[in-house]
Amino acid sequence: MNLALAKDEVHVWRAPLDQPVPPGFDRILSEAELKRARRFRFERDCSHFIVAHGLLRIILSRYVGVEPSRLCFCSNLYGKPALVASSAQAAVRFNLSHSDGLVLYAIARDREVGIDLERIQTDFAFEQIGEQFLSLREAAELDALPTCLRREALLTWWTRKEAFVKARGQGLSMPLDQFSVSLAPSQPARLYTHEPGEALHWSLQDIMPGFGYVATLAVEGRNWQLKCWDGPADG
Repeated sequence: MNLALAKDEVHVWRAPLDQPVPPGFDRILSEAELKRARRFRFERDCSHFIVAHGLLRIILSRYVGVEPSRLCFCSNLYGKPALVASSAQAAVRFNLSHSDGLVLYAIARDREVGIDLERIQTDFAFEQIGEQFLSLREAAELDALPTCLRREALLTWWTRKEAFVKARGQGLSMPLDQFSVSLAPSQPARLYTHEPGEALHWSLQDIMPGFGYVATLAVEGRNWQLKCWDGPADG
């Protein structure tokens, strides 16, 4: 079954990773992907990688009309993956993020996308991350929040920041303290940059992936609509 993807749509897929590896996934993945999977020390991490990348191939195949095993990937200088350009595939852009047994995929046409998913944790030192990477604007916004809200705010801030960096595809060559995002969980996700017009060129949107998780989607351009789907995509 082929899936239609209009230029004004962004599709987000959600799938569990804590599931048995579906039969045939070892034939879907490339040898390079299988080698990466085998490098994981723990079986759960290996299984998660195979399921996540197998589902990615199946999902993308529905949009471009190519068998999952025949899809070819490349990466830019900073490691962002993309489909190898062809007449059928070049327009489709994607990004994925996984955390603690859940994976999200963002799919768009003729526009860059980035997505970040995080499991809500109480023992992670987000304060230390914030001290290193908060912009002056974000630090002031954090200081204005009640102490009891700051951990949640920093987790929200991290997903918004990461989603934008992943959409831009420049990795950590883009300093995190050189642009700002809205920080309070109660506020809509917004981007602020020092470059004229840059913030208007991108959209941020928070996603509710499920209880115990937070996620943000970053999309190039505006005037698009979000459609969400549940996996597995091979059913």
